[in-house]
Amino acid sequence: MDILRLTKTGNLIEATAAIQRALRGGLGQADDATHPVALDATQTSAGVWTTVQDQPSPSAPVLPVAFRGMVDRFSRHGHQPAAPVAIPDGAQFEQRLFQNASGSRPYKLYIPTGYAASTKDIPLIVMLHGCTQSADDFAAGTRMNDLAEEEVFLVAYPEQIQSANPSRCWNWFNAAEQQRSGSEASLIAGITRQIVAEFRVDPKRVFIAGLSAGGAAATIMGASYPDLYAAVGVHSGLACGAARDMPSAFVAMRKGGHRGSGKRESTFVPTIVFHGDADKTVHAINGEQVISQSISHATIAPTVEHGRSPGGVSYTRKIWRDAAANTHSEQWLLHGTGHAWSGGSASGSYTDPRGPDASREMIRFFLSNPMRRTPA
Repeated sequence: MDILRLTKTGNLIEATAAIQRALRGGLGQADDATHPVALDATQTSAGVWTTVQDQPSPSAPVLPVAFRGMVDRFSRHGHQPAAPVAIPDGAQFEQRLFQNASGSRPYKLYIPTGYAASTKDIPLIVMLHGCTQSADDFAAGTRMNDLAEEEVFLVAYPEQIQSANPSRCWNWFNAAEQQRSGSEASLIAGITRQIVAEFRVDPKRVFIAGLSAGGAAATIMGASYPDLYAAVGVHSGLACGAARDMPSAFVAMRKGGHRGSGKRESTFVPTIVFHGDADKTVHAINGEQVISQSISHATIAPTVEHGRSPGGVSYTRKIWRDAAANTHSEQWLLHGTGHAWSGGSASGSYTDPRGPDASREMIRFFLSNPMRRTPA
């Protein structure tokens, strides 16, 4: 079969096009949850993440339902441009480019109004978008620029390019991208270092977070560069090493990665995790596996809290603290929610505005976890 041959030889774009040609017009209508719009209380976020589901897999014959959804999402619902992000007077949202031996990636950098007046080095947050998203879209949906105005920190938004992945997904599922050099990880790290070198950034307060494919990529960054990132935020993502290729990615998204899969350097990186227990795109067990990597060294049982956001979303929050009472890992399990950024703005895609506010909680966690080891 040409599709399988193209996939096995690495021609993913051609293989995707072949699937589209074969199946376009023969699919049922995708449900509304696959559209990149904000979610309200009557909508489900199942199916919003189109990562590996936008590309063919050698295991397609045994995953017909997944493949129908995959092709439907990719052929019917491309990236929807976000409205321009509002920029306060005195702030900047710059379009930039980074290049190294692994290639190049564009990124946007938000410089808050308070940066010029600050006499101290400030934090940097690196935000990795989900599939089909852009820097503007992700900034609008997470409202991270608004928080940067409040707390005075820089925000970088690396952007995946379509030639690297047809749906602009970070290629978290490729073994070659899960290493420190010669990979997408090296490009993201390079963007981070470029900003640290050019701006007044505190090297002990450099953090990274992501949604979906971006969340999975963030776990890779934390594992591969514990000398660069002080803490990691993962929303609806997967553990580092949960998949090594396309077939295992499908399995990981539905059932979680193999127990014990993934890697963590000996240096511990504090991690905060958000995941909806009704997520039908990336099963919530993946959030469990992300936190399991983070707390593998923990000897103290977590504190467990239960709450409800003003928007009516109930949640269970587990907190792991070290001997000095520092919060070093957190897990937020969001009850009844799906695959969308919790507490995000309706002006961006793949958000659930009902809360709790994942952006604000991540920043609170980050700022309480400066690097307690020698940074790069």
